[in-house]
Amino acid sequence: MPQPKLRIIPLGGLGEIGKNMLAIECGDDMVVVDCGLMFPEEEMLGVDLVVPDISYLQEHRRKLRGIFITHGHEDHIGALPYLLPQLKTPVYSTRLTQGLISVRLKEHHALDEAELRLVEPGREVSVGAMRAEFFRVAHSIPDAVGMAFHTPGGTVVHTGDFKFDHTPVDGRPTDLAKLAQLGSEGVTLLLSDSTYAETPGYTPSERVVGDTLYRIMAEAQGRVIVACFASLISRIQQVIDAAIACNRKVLVVGRSMQDNVSMATELGYLYAPGNVLITPDELRRLPPEHIAVVATGSQGEPTSALARMANKDHRLVRIQPGDTVVLSATPIPGNEELVSRTVNNLYRQGARVLYSAIAPVHVHGHGAQEELKLMLSLVRPQYFVPIHGEYRHLVHHRELSRAVGVEERNAFILVDGEVLEIAEGGGRIVTKVPADYVYVDGLGDIGHEVLRDRKHLSQDGMLTVVLVVDRETAQLVSRPEIVQRGFIEPGESEALLEQAKDLVEQTLRGKAIAQAEWSVLTATVKEAVGKFLYDQTKRRPLILPVPIEV
Repeated sequence: MPQPKLRIIPLGGLGEIGKNMLAIECGDDMVVVDCGLMFPEEEMLGVDLVVPDISYLQEHRRKLRGIFITHGHEDHIGALPYLLPQLKTPVYSTRLTQGLISVRLKEHHALDEAELRLVEPGREVSVGAMRAEFFRVAHSIPDAVGMAFHTPGGTVVHTGDFKFDHTPVDGRPTDLAKLAQLGSEGVTLLLSDSTYAETPGYTPSERVVGDTLYRIMAEAQGRVIVACFASLISRIQQVIDAAIACNRKVLVVGRSMQDNVSMATELGYLYAPGNVLITPDELRRLPPEHIAVVATGSQGEPTSALARMANKDHRLVRIQPGDTVVLSATPIPGNEELVSRTVNNLYRQGARVLYSAIAPVHVHGHGAQEELKLMLSLVRPQYFVPIHGEYRHLVHHRELSRAVGVEERNAFILVDGEVLEIAEGGGRIVTKVPADYVYVDGLGDIGHEVLRDRKHLSQDGMLTVVLVVDRETAQLVSRPEIVQRGFIEPGESEALLEQAKDLVEQTLRGKAIAQAEWSVLTATVKEAVGKFLYDQTKRRPLILPVPIEV
């Protein structure tokens, strides 16, 4: 009997940073690894976040056995509140990751319907004809795992985000013995993190940041404010540890940060003894040299705690001379301008600002080249697909795989939507499925047309043409009104808009339009005014005719 075909379908995270989601399919069973979001790029006007396109999963929902989450960062769990209600499938994760997922789902009132299942590292769970095995990896958050999926088509190892840190904050390094065991048993395919495939050597240990935070707090004469991701539990623990050692109390600022700290403390992943965590009332009573603040806003997000502080808009913390602000994160691609603006505003208020370019206040949670080669050497896969990274990262990682013995024809670079099929005859890319961006604006998703219109508005402005029309004859009963925004300076527009009004009257005079065909009237006005304005200004504003019946 021939071996069943193994299919790998990346729906996010390949050719980009963030929005990680990948399906593994064999026979009548399919599992999904991670369900993350991506922060919008500069041209995505008004978009809050981007999530994966799950149309393929919806089309093959009968095969879907569950979503397996590697760890609790937003680029791996952030899309669950938006996509899980559509998929209605169990979510498997470790204890802290489950806690972070619960916090996110509760924010979106989606927790009650979710089926969250706990899997400890070292344990297996059966889903259909597959067995999923969790193994521990070191990352910048506790309880991060990689996974081995034992399928009828072979074993697939997914590393998740990882590095080989021998002194992690939680004391639990990557499980080298399990990786070696999997390699000796035989691995068909390795899917491995590529985020820092360009970086030579090894990634420094998290201990470096802990030592730096201690020195900063010991030397600072005033308050120390540390900004990091709300899900970066290990970094929050380092802030608390440094504060205790320097006789400081810690105020947690930012709703998501407070929710995560509360949850992680309750589950035992954060240790904050005694009264080290303080309330806003206690903040006012303590001298600055005894205060540390941990806050959201390391990416300069406009509504985050740190951005509000930088803009003198935070209700609890006002930046004052003598404050030291630490940005314990690297800007996500596309966020550089926001971060730079926040840093400049903090300096303007007299703060001393430390960030990764000038001080060792952040280390990456991803393995550099030597660690990636070690992973490949331990697992010894027959086939290899680099994941999690922009296209150049994937290329660099493929080159590393050749250096440790993976055959060139067995190392594949995929991008979102490309389907890799592995069978007895070898591996090949067989087709492509929908894997476009899904834009989320506020509480719902929006399409490309909305984004295109926003870009149009930002560049050329808009005109509203108000047409008062007789209900019976469809003729104008008064002169049109035209209101413009962002198209031309008000003082320069009067004569041009008067000419446009004349044109509308001429265009519609005597034109026979059926009462129900307002679309014809609006299209006629739009075309005539658009052509006139382009001839006069070489610009194409968005034109919105508004007929009013009388």
